[in-house]
Amino acid sequence: MLSRLFAPKVQVSAHCDLPCGVYDPAQARIEAESVKAIQEKYQANDDPHYRMRATTIKEERAELAKHHVSVLWSDYFKPPHFEKYPELHQLVNDTLKALSTAKGSTDPATGQKALDYIAQIDKIFWETKKG
Repeated sequence: MLSRLFAPKVQVSAHCDLPCGVYDPAQARIEAESVKAIQEKYQANDDPHYRMRATTIKEERAELAKHHVSVLWSDYFKPPHFEKYPELHQLVNDTLKALSTAKGSTDPATGQKALDYIAQIDKIFWETKKG
């Protein structure tokens, strides 16, 4: 009898852990844009001290981008999303690998590749927000 008295009167369901406004692939994109910009600046500067600092910042930004992609994958995207977009697991994996490559590279092409993958995640993300 007590269990019925204290049982929830309304059952709610949500596809994310917090209100949806906290998730946005833009965070990953901004960090990845920084990675690519730093790679370009690195290529245009021969000063070894500048290059060392650029490398450190680039690696930090790539790690932040990886974090934001991982949060989308683990906290925002849910089973219905993976059912509707079966390529999503592989896309996230490819994105994380591309960001790791960009983290260890001074070639802006690697930064662009990561941005291209993030753009695909962004497209799927906004499609899920419509439905």
